Amino acid sequence: MVTIYDIAKQANVSAMTVSRVINNTGRISDKTRAKVRHVMEEMNYVPNAMARSLVLQKTNIVSLLVTDITNPFYTTLARGAEDAARAHGYKLLLGNSDEDLVKEKEYIETILSTRVDGVLLTPASDNSKEQLEALMRHGTPFVAIDRDVPGITCDAVVGDSVGGARKLIDHLVELGHRVIALVGGTFDVSTARERHDGYREALEANGLPYDEQLVFQTGYRLQDMEQAVERLFALNPAPTAILAGNNLLALGLLQSFRRRGIETPGQMSIVTFDSLGYRDLIDPLFTTAEQPAYRFGELGITMLIERIEGRAEVQPRRKVLLNELIIGSSTGEPQP
Repeated sequence: MVTIYDIAKQANVSAMTVSRVINNTGRISDKTRAKVRHVMEEMNYVPNAMARSLVLQKTNIVSLLVTDITNPFYTTLARGAEDAARAHGYKLLLGNSDEDLVKEKEYIETILSTRVDGVLLTPASDNSKEQLEALMRHGTPFVAIDRDVPGITCDAVVGDSVGGARKLIDHLVELGHRVIALVGGTFDVSTARERHDGYREALEANGLPYDEQLVFQTGYRLQDMEQAVERLFALNPAPTAILAGNNLLALGLLQSFRRRGIETPGQMSIVTFDSLGYRDLIDPLFTTAEQPAYRFGELGITMLIERIEGRAEVQPRRKVLLNELIIGSSTGEPQP
């Protein structure tokens, strides 16, 4: 491996001069700088990024940590984050916690040990507070995205989960549904709580009773659906429509219904947050409260870099991105 000492010897300069050329520091003549760069190219020299970061106290690397990269919402978010990072001269490292606090903690420890400049992250749950406090103690800038953690005041980009749930329930009520279930995440996740709050508010605003038996807390994974569906159809009266807490839950419900010969929307309407992408391949197409996933990532990274570079306001900033009701083919009037 070529070192700065090899470059210095070939260019007939000191190793300190080579270091200053690499890091763009110190006073060096244009002629010397050009000579050193020419030798570096000839010898195919690749700068040691870790050593350079120790000199500059900056890596120009940021991390994105999400809970489930297989969810198309986070896939699109990551695209927006990477595009924004590159536009600002940063590289993006991606991690996936799988809603797992242990895995999330391991990622945070790695982030701290590798000295990335900052982190954009979706907390696994309210219990992520310990990890976020570790970032604070080490002075590592971070922006929370999509979810809040009680007791942590930080820059954040979140959606309007309450408003989105209300839009979806209002749509179902307009179609004539009166018994509507909620299948969502556990209440130690802020978006699950907020979507539940919107669900309850919309029922009450439409003069419908709130029934705890119609509320199911489950994981955000496909394998968590079967038990919820069994309980749904044991109810009397059974619901005619369901608000699924996110798109993967909606897909899991749809697959479970098909295994039982239950038609959507004929026998059961489904509404959810965010599409699954590949709109031409999904049948029925879900009715959704569509969030601007790309903008989540783009804005989150922009806010993070502003914080890293000292251009942000002292007080933490909170941006709320609105959603749009998109009517699909997964909803219809209830059967008599």
